[in-house]
Amino acid sequence: MSAFVKLTTESELPAPGQAKEFPCGDKVICVANVNGTISAMDNVCLHRGGPLGQGVIEGNKLVCPWHGWQWDVNSGEAVHNPVVRIAVYPLKIENGDVMIEQ
Repeated sequence: MSAFVKLTTESELPAPGQAKEFPCGDKVICVANVNGTISAMDNVCLHRGGPLGQGVIEGNKLVCPWHGWQWDVNSGEAVHNPVVRIAVYPLKIENGDVMIEQ
């Protein structure tokens, strides 16, 4: 059974239209804020390993800062090929803490 663990605090979340990186165990998670909706996904672009949390938001897509690959923040699908996807993680907020399901 999956468990939720603390990722960060609500006050540390990225502003609307931005993404941010957060350490989580042995990996880094990219948290994106698209018009107030927060989503979490793996931080590593499948193209060349770019840091997605340093990318930009365009519409509901996160654009990798290295080579411009675009990712749907809700499904984790690559825009150019929906078969290619990165992991997306459920989040919840409890008492000001942002919890991620592992």
